[in-house]
Amino acid sequence: MSNLLEIFTKVKAFVFDVDGVLTDGSVLVTEEGHLLRNMNIKDGYALKKAIDQGYKIAIITGGKSQGVVKRLNGLGISDVYIGAEEKTDAFQDFCNLHSLEASQIAMMGDDNPDLPLLHKCGLSTCPKDAVPDVLDYCAFVSSQDGGRGAVRELLEKVMRAQGKW
Repeated sequence: MSNLLEIFTKVKAFVFDVDGVLTDGSVLVTEEGHLLRNMNIKDGYALKKAIDQGYKIAIITGGKSQGVVKRLNGLGISDVYIGAEEKTDAFQDFCNLHSLEASQIAMMGDDNPDLPLLHKCGLSTCPKDAVPDVLDYCAFVSSQDGGRGAVRELLEKVMRAQGKW
């Protein structure tokens, strides 16, 4: 854990997937065909606090929900990449935009499409209910499920390690 604490102190930015990370991965489908997701308010609080402390945050998702974009923009997250079939392109754009090295980024994903980014970043993380391939790879596994505080736990641990919580 001490090596992990050292890695926490080097994080300057975060990248998160949406479904299974910021949400619990379930989707409610209305009669009209709208897809509704549930996000944790405590995760939202920690995201806003991280932005206020100067961290850069990107959301990279294959989903295309404008409701998700509105929620994230409302928290102050402007780097939202939706419909990202090839997540590495969005990741590189985020790094270039903010002059970040991949080693300065903590990434949280939960499923196989997130593995390329988890391999690129400096701190690979996931919720405790991620798929086995992701769980096996990640340096930090949250004690919380996706959409149930995993994002908050990661943000809080990094900010506490840096004296910013």
